[in-house]
Amino acid sequence: MTKVIGVRFRTAGKIYYFGPKDIEFKRSDHVIVETARGVEFGTVVLPNMEVEDSKVTQPLKKVIRKATVDDEEREKRNREKEKDAYRICQEKILKHGLEMKLINAEYTFDNNKVLFYFTADGRVDFRELVKDLAGVFRTRIELRQVGVRDETKILGGIGICGRPLCCHSYLSDFAPVSIKMAKEQSLSLNPAKISGICGRLMCCLQNEAAVYEELNRKLPKVGDSVTTPDGLKGDVREINVLKQRVKVVVEVDDEKELREYPVDEIKFKPRHKKEHEGDKGGKRTKNKEKNKKQREESEEEKELEELERLEKKDGKSKLDDD
Repeated sequence: MTKVIGVRFRTAGKIYYFGPKDIEFKRSDHVIVETARGVEFGTVVLPNMEVEDSKVTQPLKKVIRKATVDDEEREKRNREKEKDAYRICQEKILKHGLEMKLINAEYTFDNNKVLFYFTADGRVDFRELVKDLAGVFRTRIELRQVGVRDETKILGGIGICGRPLCCHSYLSDFAPVSIKMAKEQSLSLNPAKISGICGRLMCCLQNEAAVYEELNRKLPKVGDSVTTPDGLKGDVREINVLKQRVKVVVEVDDEKELREYPVDEIKFKPRHKKEHEGDKGGKRTKNKEKNKKQREESEEEKELEELERLEKKDGKSKLDDD
């Protein structure tokens, strides 16, 4: 086991382990540490504890010191300097006519490097821009291209739920999200309703995905044939995933009725298994052709496919790459 503390360098950022030496730290203490980017000012989020050796990247870097009053003041000055750096970089981008959107400027604690985060549709040749900026700031310059998710994580905002964005407030990593999760939760497949401010699928789709996936395994699909506890046969019209209840259309005395049953009281088989072998292939072919035509004509379907493509393209966050 190794003694460590967990340190973050930005709100909802990745947690890094450092050796605490013989110092006792509390949550929210500020520390000065050595990182791959240089000397940094961080916040303790995990106080002194022991973790398995396999979870620690060796060699484990030690904390330089607990932040002093002078360190706190220096950090505040750096935050003020970042505003000027952002403004200057924005002017230089316009001067060079580069198609890039500047997101944020960030000084390392020791002022050894200035990082500029930006988004762009493709690759950008910013070599002349870097030379120009180096002449102004007289220090190392790094331009880092990030995705739209990272942009939203940096800038923050309010989601459609009325709360601060998950990525900006507590999510340290972006979990994979898919259209399948929205389908499992019976949400509208309108891209505008399941997309976040960043234009990608909402991160919160992941929150209940595992629960819905488990519950849906016990349910038939809408349109499946089932046998009710009354001995009646009917087709599923509607399902309630959370209550685990099913509404079935049954025929009673030559009249159709809609009845509701707990899922554990009905018997059912998947729809594709009830088709006769003779006409199964023909029906499937017709259904495939019909569904294909509907997909081609549906703008929402195209937008959903584009969303999934972008999700795969984005990959992991580039904010904490060193």
